[in-house]
Amino acid sequence: MLLTLDVRDPRPLHEKVAAVIRRAIAEGAYAPGSPLPPARDLAVALDVNTNTVLRALRRLREEGLLEFRRGRRVRVVGRAGDRAELLVAATELVTWAKTHGYDIDEVIDIIRSLY
Repeated sequence: MLLTLDVRDPRPLHEKVAAVIRRAIAEGAYAPGSPLPPARDLAVALDVNTNTVLRALRRLREEGLLEFRRGRRVRVVGRAGDRAELLVAATELVTWAKTHGYDIDEVIDIIRSLY
């Protein structure tokens, strides 16, 4: 699968990298149990620093999508869904709100009014 970053996306680079990998998992390019390419290869494919990819991979591990084991490649253990999708949507909402002049309290009030 061809991985590309959206240069217009205002999020930090490691979050954009995590989003690309998350999307690849969600679309079935990497099924649960399958290994991801090495971080160096992902960095070359995305034209970013290896440390940026490693930071993105750690974030995906925290979300429960990836598993790290010493001496083995990083493996997919979950599907990009539920919490991961909510986190992406919330991040996009907060980014949009900041660029349009809303503060966090206003965003929270809007969300509470929808609940």
